[in-house]
Amino acid sequence: MTSVLRAHPSPGSRPRRHRAAAVLAGLAAAALVLPPTSSAQAASDATSETPTASAASTVSIAPATPAPASPTSPAGGFDQQVLFKADHEQGYACFRIPAVVKSVRGTLLAFAEGRAHDCGDAGDIDLVLKRSTDGGRTWGPLQIINHGNGDTHGNPAPIVDHRTGHIVLAETYNKGRDDGLSCDVPCDRTPHLQYSDDDGATWSAPRDLTPAIRPPQWNSWYATGPVHGIQLTHGRHAGRLVFGINAESYADDRVTANHAALVHSDDGGATWRIGALDTWPIADDGTFRQKPSEMTLLERSDGSIYVNGREQDGTDLGHRDATVSRDGGNTFAAPFRAIPDLYSPMVQGSALRLPSSRYTDGGSRTLFAAPADPDRRRTMTIRSSWDEGRTWEGVDRGARVTGDWSGYSDMVAISPDVIGLLYEGGTADARDEIRFARFTEDWLGPRRGPDPTTRDDARGARPALVLGGAHTTDGVFGDALSFDGKDDAVRLPFRDSLPLGTHDFTCTLWFRYTATSGEQPLLWMGGVGSGSPQVALRADPAGGRITAHLTTVDGAAPPTTVQAATTKAYNDGAWHHLALRRAGGLLLLTVDGFDTVVVPDASGSVSQGSVFGVHLGQKPDSRAQFTGALDEVRVHRHALTDAELSAVRAADARPTGDLVLGLSLDEVRRGGRG
Repeated sequence: MTSVLRAHPSPGSRPRRHRAAAVLAGLAAAALVLPPTSSAQAASDATSETPTASAASTVSIAPATPAPASPTSPAGGFDQQVLFKADHEQGYACFRIPAVVKSVRGTLLAFAEGRAHDCGDAGDIDLVLKRSTDGGRTWGPLQIINHGNGDTHGNPAPIVDHRTGHIVLAETYNKGRDDGLSCDVPCDRTPHLQYSDDDGATWSAPRDLTPAIRPPQWNSWYATGPVHGIQLTHGRHAGRLVFGINAESYADDRVTANHAALVHSDDGGATWRIGALDTWPIADDGTFRQKPSEMTLLERSDGSIYVNGREQDGTDLGHRDATVSRDGGNTFAAPFRAIPDLYSPMVQGSALRLPSSRYTDGGSRTLFAAPADPDRRRTMTIRSSWDEGRTWEGVDRGARVTGDWSGYSDMVAISPDVIGLLYEGGTADARDEIRFARFTEDWLGPRRGPDPTTRDDARGARPALVLGGAHTTDGVFGDALSFDGKDDAVRLPFRDSLPLGTHDFTCTLWFRYTATSGEQPLLWMGGVGSGSPQVALRADPAGGRITAHLTTVDGAAPPTTVQAATTKAYNDGAWHHLALRRAGGLLLLTVDGFDTVVVPDASGSVSQGSVFGVHLGQKPDSRAQFTGALDEVRVHRHALTDAELSAVRAADARPTGDLVLGLSLDEVRRGGRG
């Protein structure tokens, strides 16, 4: 497959569609709901050249907004409140898809989809809003700014125009349904736009942007945002408004391509065009390399645009993609690149650049908010980048907002000292409510120094990171590494030679432990969860066994899992040698050279599509830790023979060829040196 990477020409004219649009809700306790805008009014608004409020398109329902109070830092550096709650707000069954911005006057505007009957994505959905004039400490009542009237009006992507004070809101429509199911494929979805010139107190009638920014061939799926867009401040495109869209094409009874694009306006939102575009075709068997979607944008200090998107079901490793535009959003400098070790489930995320950080010498700090569990939408975490998104800190260095279920999010800089996070969360389901958290950079914490490391003997490998307080102990051949079962682990920095793919392989290690309960992860390569390709070796003392767990993906077919298990737990406090071989259609698990379990292999790749990490003593989701010691951990990209395996066990032999990782674990070096 090849990536089509270009600035898309403005599409040709096509018939305009005019939907009835109900606009505005009051700031009074009883919401003021306007009757639907007439077709004539909608047509007039759609052809308007400048986004200037008029009596025909706005209604004054509140006095002039007072100047917002200066925000105060939350006590202890963090606080949060529930902002939208199902059944608590005008009878809505569900609130989803948050977005937040701060106006030029300092008002915070928190947008969401108000879903009338259920949490389905294609039902009767309104766009709703709450506003705060005191930095997010208190919020006004819910406003309905766009009525679905049985259809879906959602995917808010607000942008603040700092030159005019206008707040522009891009959104997407589709025909609603009442059965709780998703939109049929192909799904006819169309982009629209509203604006406010009074800090969100009133809103213009929506206008259809389909002729400008939805080419006819993007006919299977289309979505604006959802997350705030940006206004550029550097270079010859300063003042430009930019937001992200993703779309799909449909032909011959199937989806044929996916598209990730930037849309921009140089006249305050009066006219729009498609700029940067990355397209990936979908093969006849349903596979594709990437599907970047739900993109979050930020402007770097050099004026380039960093774009980070959700990756959904592509064959490339990882659940996050990223690229850069260096010409104001006209083109992408390169196709999207997957980020395998930026752990997140398949979910929308949000990024925000802090222009200055108290923890850098005049540099900036960039934040990324998303659930940190690689498999499920839970554990909302803020991770930092100190080079504007070129690299990201690991989950272990992130600031955890909640351990609850969590989903979509957006962030806003409330003041130089306070950041706001609007996110989906709940104790039972990520869709239970939408919360607003405020936090300071002190709560995030300073930039930490380099982690201790241990040597990796594989060719071209960087040293492995030693996390927690793992320390050396007596081993089988020299020293080994001891793990406390709390936060000790070893994690390998990602490199392209780590994924095992469809190859035969051998994993060997020594282990020692006495635990009698709990999941005891020894070596984990790949993702986590029932649908993610992975290779996992773990002890199950309560079940009286050692298990080897293999999950594979073959093309677009559902994942397949096989497991080999011993009949003993080997938790006697003595050293035992463990080997897992994938060889010629079989999976062989051997302990101490003689206890071998053989099961049929599962065809396909053990490292396709999901997040990818290599962990010793820890599950990738950090929900299980090993208590014990490990020594001489090695992985080869071929199946060792019985004789080679015996030599490894008896004399620590080093078979030649295709060493994927080689961790002797006999030394921990401080200061990040290998």
